[in-house]
Amino acid sequence: MVRPVSSAYALFRSGFSGTSGMKDFARVGLLLLVPVCVSTTVAAALIQGHVIDNNKAPLQGVLIRVTDHQTGISESVYSRGDGSFALETAMQGDVEIRSRTPYYRDSNIHVSLNGDATNIVDITMSKMTDAQEISDSLPAAYHFGNLPFEEGDDSFFTKYQFQRDCLTCHQMGNPLTRVARSPRDWVGVIIRMHAMLGNFDAELRDRRSELLSEGFDGQALAVRPEFPLSDDLEHAKIYEYRMERSVVPHDAIYNASDGLLYTVDQAADHMAITDLITGQTKYVSQSGEGMVHHVFGSVGGELAVFNGRNGPHSLDMGPDGKYYVTNTSTNSIGVFNPKTHEWEPSFVIGRGAIYPHTIRFDLNGKAWFTLAGSESVGSLDPETGKTHVVRLPGVRPDGMSGGTTPYGIDTDPITGMVWYTRLFGDRIGKIDPTTNEVTEFESPIRGPRRMRFDSSGTLWVTGYSEGMLAKIDPATFESTVYPMPEFASGFRPAPYALGVHPGTQDIWVNENMTDRMYRFIPDEERWVVYPIPLSGTYTRDMTFTDDGKACTSNNPVPPAALEGGVLQIICIDANASQIGS
Repeated sequence: MVRPVSSAYALFRSGFSGTSGMKDFARVGLLLLVPVCVSTTVAAALIQGHVIDNNKAPLQGVLIRVTDHQTGISESVYSRGDGSFALETAMQGDVEIRSRTPYYRDSNIHVSLNGDATNIVDITMSKMTDAQEISDSLPAAYHFGNLPFEEGDDSFFTKYQFQRDCLTCHQMGNPLTRVARSPRDWVGVIIRMHAMLGNFDAELRDRRSELLSEGFDGQALAVRPEFPLSDDLEHAKIYEYRMERSVVPHDAIYNASDGLLYTVDQAADHMAITDLITGQTKYVSQSGEGMVHHVFGSVGGELAVFNGRNGPHSLDMGPDGKYYVTNTSTNSIGVFNPKTHEWEPSFVIGRGAIYPHTIRFDLNGKAWFTLAGSESVGSLDPETGKTHVVRLPGVRPDGMSGGTTPYGIDTDPITGMVWYTRLFGDRIGKIDPTTNEVTEFESPIRGPRRMRFDSSGTLWVTGYSEGMLAKIDPATFESTVYPMPEFASGFRPAPYALGVHPGTQDIWVNENMTDRMYRFIPDEERWVVYPIPLSGTYTRDMTFTDDGKACTSNNPVPPAALEGGVLQIICIDANASQIGS
């Protein structure tokens, strides 16, 4: 099978790169506006075959990943119940095919794709037998969940408290963090972790160091999680795009106007613009080149982060078609113009606003954002440049945090009310955008993190502490709580953010400890779980392409925590029917 591609597209494919300037991009854009009679074709190669074990039994749900190391693009499908798979790709030349499934050793094969030829690849996978090998292959959740947590809601060291305190920026239990250390060796790490939460209690620090040393002892785990497979996987395809110059690529938004994905990088201080066809990424610095070094401190008992640059974290598109960005380090709202690929002057929020976090626009074109370090929610009128800070009611923080950390935020599409979460306060609140009146509620789930409304006005919230998803009626605040899948008793997931698919209204939840992505289908009240190709996966906010793919950045801290050490964009197409047999 072939598909026609215009010569303008071919120029675009070769000319848009991570280091190219706007001149070539503009030249390509002009070409795309005029008819082109000359055309070429791009061949679509087909890779198909079967996956079996050493006893010749078919293996279902095996992740078949094809990688073009020249472009940095990977594409993956899952094997069917009879072990068969088929992957159609525009890749050409030498590619690597890797097969992965729990409790089996990876299989790696190199194939040369030529034109539209069909490539038959039959794979035999060997089962793991050594206890240490099996233990090392398990996701971070099972190593973290093996720590000797304390019982009782009043303890600082229960699993749900520890999960909220210590997993909100990075994994614990991956190969970098589960290295056996003495309590003394853990102290420096704990000091940094507690400082980020505004807590400097030496006794608590020492106790946590002892707990980590006792739990991460280098011994093989006895737990054997069971990962059930859904037939939905047979229709899914995963796309990965390497981001070579990214350090902490945080939230991403797909732009339907140009088909590009825009990702702010909190540490590299740039906007990354990814072409999901070529896999190439362009980087536009907000304040000069190079990696940013974070210094954490406390001001007035509130968390503050300073690095001399901006630290862009979250973004949303305003009514003017520009991206408005929370700059965590300069306490400002940055502006990026996707038409010119340039940063415009930022809006300074003002005194008392610390660490602008998540940003969303309301129905009247005003931007609202949580202020994670100052118990507040802020707003910006882009037309006047006026900002306002709404102080939230006093709430005693839970866990180790020195504050409640206002976190997720979204606008009710029916009433226009602005809703927010307080991660360490177990509170969910709403603000009347006209009067700034605040109303708060006890959260039905612990550790409410990010939130989204669906098109009917139902509010969905992730419960980070215990792996829950809450469905809330904003008119009555009545809720239904759905536990996320648990693959081993007591080892709860850690859901970060969620997105509502604009077409299906399914709830896509990213989870940061199991190397998996989760889709909840509200009408059926069931979960679909998608194993992700790379171990150490730590994803962020969800966005959706105009053809229905669910995309997010993959950015564990540090980058070395991700398998391969290079961060990426990852997209899942839940309805990409396999061909072949």
